[in-house]
Amino acid sequence: MKICISSSGNSIKSTMDPRFGRAAYFVLADTDTMECEVVENAAAASGGGAGIASGQMMVDKSIKVVITGNMGPNAMNVLKAANIEIYRGVAASVEENIEKFKKGILKKIDTTVPSHYGMGL
Repeated sequence: MKICISSSGNSIKSTMDPRFGRAAYFVLADTDTMECEVVENAAAASGGGAGIASGQMMVDKSIKVVITGNMGPNAMNVLKAANIEIYRGVAASVEENIEKFKKGILKKIDTTVPSHYGMGL
C-alpha cells in the first residue's frame, strides 16, 4: 500500500511534521516493500491553498493513506473526496510512524483544525 507521511526533513529518519499542507516534505512509502520517495512540498511556502495543493499531490501520486499531525478543512475535503484515509501520527520519526501504522496503533483523523492553522507554526 502506498502511504504518505508529512515530514520535517528529507529522509525516513526525519521527524514527522505535525502539519500537512505546510509540511516541509512528504515521504511516500510502500508498506509492502518499504521503498520510499521523498518529495519537497512546494506548497509549504505558498500564500494560500497549501492544503488543497498538497491534497491534490496525494491524489496524483495514488496515495491510499496519509499520516500527519493535523489536517485542515480544505486538505481533508480533497483527501476524503479521493477516498484517502487520514491517520494521526505521533511525535517520532517517519519510520516509527510507518511501523505504528502497520501495527494498527494510529487512530484515524476525522476532525480538522481551523483554516490557515499551519501558517502560525
